[in-house]
Amino acid sequence: MDLHETLRTRFGLTAFRPGQEPVMRALLAGRSALALFPTGAGKSLCYQLPALLLDGVTLVISPLIALMKDQVEALQKRGIAAARLDSSLSPAEAQRVFDQLQSGELKLLYIAPERLVKESFVARLKQLRIALMAVDEAHCISEWGHNFRPEYLRLALMARELGIHPVLALTATATPAVAEDIRRAFGIEPADHIQTSFLRPNLRYRVTPCNGRERLALLTRRLQEHPGPAIVYVTLQHTAEQVATHLQKQGVKARAYHAGLADEHRHEAQDAFMNGGTDVIVATIAFGMGIDKADIRAVYHYNLPKTLENYQQETGRAGRDGLPSVCELLACADDRIVLENFTYGDTPTPQALRQLLDHLLRQGDEFDFSLYELSQATDIRPLVIETVLTNLELAGVLRPLGSFYAGYQYRLLQPAERVLSGHKPARRAFLEKLFACGKKGRVWTSLNPDEVAAELGENRERVLTALTWLQEAGEIELKPSGSRQRFRLCADAAKRAPTELAEQMETLFRERERRDVERLGEVLDFAADRGCLVRRLLRYFGEELNADCGQCTSCGELAGGTVADEPRIIPASAPPAITTDDVAAIRGLIHERQAALRGPRALARFLCGLTSPATTRARLTRDDRFGLLEQVPFPDVLAQAESLLVG
Repeated sequence: MDLHETLRTRFGLTAFRPGQEPVMRALLAGRSALALFPTGAGKSLCYQLPALLLDGVTLVISPLIALMKDQVEALQKRGIAAARLDSSLSPAEAQRVFDQLQSGELKLLYIAPERLVKESFVARLKQLRIALMAVDEAHCISEWGHNFRPEYLRLALMARELGIHPVLALTATATPAVAEDIRRAFGIEPADHIQTSFLRPNLRYRVTPCNGRERLALLTRRLQEHPGPAIVYVTLQHTAEQVATHLQKQGVKARAYHAGLADEHRHEAQDAFMNGGTDVIVATIAFGMGIDKADIRAVYHYNLPKTLENYQQETGRAGRDGLPSVCELLACADDRIVLENFTYGDTPTPQALRQLLDHLLRQGDEFDFSLYELSQATDIRPLVIETVLTNLELAGVLRPLGSFYAGYQYRLLQPAERVLSGHKPARRAFLEKLFACGKKGRVWTSLNPDEVAAELGENRERVLTALTWLQEAGEIELKPSGSRQRFRLCADAAKRAPTELAEQMETLFRERERRDVERLGEVLDFAADRGCLVRRLLRYFGEELNADCGQCTSCGELAGGTVADEPRIIPASAPPAITTDDVAAIRGLIHERQAALRGPRALARFLCGLTSPATTRARLTRDDRFGLLEQVPFPDVLAQAESLLVG
């Protein structure tokens, strides 16, 4: 069956979209490829269709559970054998997926990138024929990108170790530098970098300068005058709640959506938007990834986006049906402070970095740790620790050996005698001893595989193989606990002093701060540009237009006689001063001697409303003083904290 026949018979389509067929032909010829297509341009089909023509299972790497769920359901409705493995599945549901993998029934398996460092899962993959690996959101592999995720760097290494080829990298937001990083990581030839135009002629880009006091009324008028499905993007969770509540009072059917909501409330809000029960969703960036709603008539940025990559991706969710849609940025420079504070808040203190590196480099040649426990001990967010670990890998200091679980819990689904019956005497004796090693609770029995292996004089692998076999046979229900990561120090590690590495990491995070602040500046420069907005946005992604779009805010102003080289004025208020009452509140915090707020940077993060592992554990985010100075620039708050702590 050829490409066009498969397109027609399995997907009900008569023609490929631009770029799709060249990508598929590269993959079917055994070559890795990069598909750099705008949002809504049909990236998913580039691996879904070849998966049906290749021998084996296609692994799809995606960080988004909602996207996995939607795509798997859509494929299953077409009679295509697809499944997902993610944290939302019950043990029984996950076991059904493993059964389908084992039998060779599955053609596509969707997983999160973190699963590829789990020892038991990697062991399963080694027994399978993997036809293709598709990496969605591939820009996350690049530190030059706007959404670097350390676990993505390991994907290229894992593909090589497992002998997976070809690989398809997919993204909608890669600058030329990021695309080069992706090609280098996965060994993609420049000729197999397929990029289509990001121009969306049906989208009307608007920039409306406004101050913080007037934009809520302005947004309300827009939504009342132009009804229809719309997304409103905000920065903070409490802003999403405030804006949604105001809109509801003004007769707009609106719902808030953010990561702070309970899962059922988030799903309810998303479902209501998808089925038309809600017209407007007011959301942080947690919303929209993988949302396949074609008739979104408007995307409003109530707050500034963090980067032009975010802006392009979020506005790209409008008008996927090809009908005219509005993308309006309510531009207020006051947002810059909060967004910059997030960037500064991610940077660990030099003391915390030294503590982390000293711990890692003095563990012995091979060691393991709990990321959660290490995060709590150092007061560094897990994602930041992952970034440090990844850079130590790239520097040849550490070698990841995968993740594993320190413990397991199981419960018998059959009477013990029935589980043991039918086995040969030697295997029955082994299972009896295995069961005897566990610590029995009312329902679940707990065991540590390493301790059990030592007690039985066996290796860990045999213990895990037995438990996995019993689970797959439907004899037990198995739950892992205590995720740990295992590493080995490389031969050159002894030559690298912890202080030297700490200085390198400090430099790395300062550079990331600088780049992130620059990216935010690019957003403001875009908003202030009197030239064609579409041309400027596309140029950022390496594409040149031959002529102005003729329909954005700037093109309208130029047609009306505005001088192109006069920048658009984006309103900015003077940041609030730190008052004597604020100083008194800070002194009170210092006097309380909270362990989580011992250093100037930790105190400044708290005052700017930025969480950390220590403040979360101590439940200090519930304190009325949390976020007291969130509208004040972080460097000013840090300077105030330093002076008061010294004084």
